[in-house]
Amino acid sequence: MIGGFLAERMGRTINGMREYELRSDLTRSEVEGYKFPLGIEPISLPAPQQGYTLEYCPGEDGDPDTYAFHVVISHDRLGALIRDAFGFLPSEVTPIVEIGSRDAYRALDIYLGTEPIGREQFLRVWDHYEQLLLEDGSIGAGANAEQPFVEVFLDTWKGLLINVPISMRRQVESMLARHGVREVLETWPHDLEHSEEPPSQLREVLQVLDDQSPDLDEILLQLRDAWRLELDVDPDANVDDTGRKLGLVLWHAIVLATRHDRPNKGGYVTIWATAGSLSQMERLVNEHFEHHLPSWRCDGFYSVDRVAYDDRPEELGDLPPRRSAAEVHQSGIEEW
Repeated sequence: MIGGFLAERMGRTINGMREYELRSDLTRSEVEGYKFPLGIEPISLPAPQQGYTLEYCPGEDGDPDTYAFHVVISHDRLGALIRDAFGFLPSEVTPIVEIGSRDAYRALDIYLGTEPIGREQFLRVWDHYEQLLLEDGSIGAGANAEQPFVEVFLDTWKGLLINVPISMRRQVESMLARHGVREVLETWPHDLEHSEEPPSQLREVLQVLDDQSPDLDEILLQLRDAWRLELDVDPDANVDDTGRKLGLVLWHAIVLATRHDRPNKGGYVTIWATAGSLSQMERLVNEHFEHHLPSWRCDGFYSVDRVAYDDRPEELGDLPPRRSAAEVHQSGIEEW
């Protein structure tokens, strides 16, 4: 966790973070009465059938049987529905964030809360970022709980998942009925995934005018701090989305740092390294600070991703495609 370092550095908003703004130059797309989030622009995308689908999910490994409601409705109706859906969460919840990954071997980054937090604390953070979470097509967020086994999650397409024990089915159906949402056979057409051309494209929704404007990476960092999130991967493994073992690969990390002798002086440390797992990469970074940046303190990762060999920077042009040892190849620091 980053904690007080960011609060001190960015101190203007919730938990000391810099305020975000949405772009004012985007026109919302609408097809047959379905209003899209600003971050999704349809190209040949038809309107979905607004409503919900229902799936029975038998429990595994001691988990209870549940019903999963997947709701797709127009953007102008979504905020009020989410508010009511959060009412099914108990007093303690575990936040979840899902975002498109820059990692070369993973499509999505999923972040989970390291421990449950109070629902009201979760909702305070949600309130602050709700406008972005409803509009940006590359990030999804929500929360779940074990007692009772409930999950409420807004996905990147702004479909709302409500997963509840079978005993709560009628409660959810009643809530959806109050919002005029009915059960349908399907929402988005199933053949969309087989389209030869992308039926839609993502658009940036954040207003980034200068270095003081937080981008999506910084918003994610803020959410990680406020909701105590960590990346949901095995830190000692190194596999792709199919489970294939990758061995030693190239990594790129941006690390937040402060000077030991001047706590108000900080910087971004960029590190390129070869490592066989996230935990090994973290050890390399810590050792690099100890031996090569002794006047700096490592405060945490801004980002850390695996990079395909062909996407290495020009400065690493002579790096062999196969390496036999974990090591740092290059580092640099941008002070502020």
